[in-house]
Amino acid sequence: MIDIKDKGYRPTLEEIGEYIANPVFTQFCSDMKTQYDCVGKTEYSSCSWMPGWNVKFKKAGKNLCTVYPQEGFFTILIVAGEKERTAVEAVLPSCAPEAREVYEQTEAGNGQKWLMFDVEDAEEMYRDIFRLIGIRRRAK
Repeated sequence: MIDIKDKGYRPTLEEIGEYIANPVFTQFCSDMKTQYDCVGKTEYSSCSWMPGWNVKFKKAGKNLCTVYPQEGFFTILIVAGEKERTAVEAVLPSCAPEAREVYEQTEAGNGQKWLMFDVEDAEEMYRDIFRLIGIRRRAK
């Protein structure tokens, strides 16, 4: 088992998947590749919220989302910037209550909302996450 906080060892995507030990992570990576033609890249973060290795999905230089590995689940960060917030607020009424709650409880800073979604299964909120990513970058 990898140490997710060991800066000296860059884990592979597969090793992060083994650490998470939830098949939804593999499904998420596959769906990102299919819909956005992007592959997650492991990067080390020293941020105070969750230091350690994470997975960034970028397209055309734009960060679509960041995955923070946990044991048994993962957290997805989607930044809703000033440009995206109107579109995000337009789709929220049709989103799962949990997704709406994340948006409502997240304070804006510098015109952005850093939306953190804990993902354990591929249910309704999983679909909502892809809708929000789609606002940042149109799927192919």
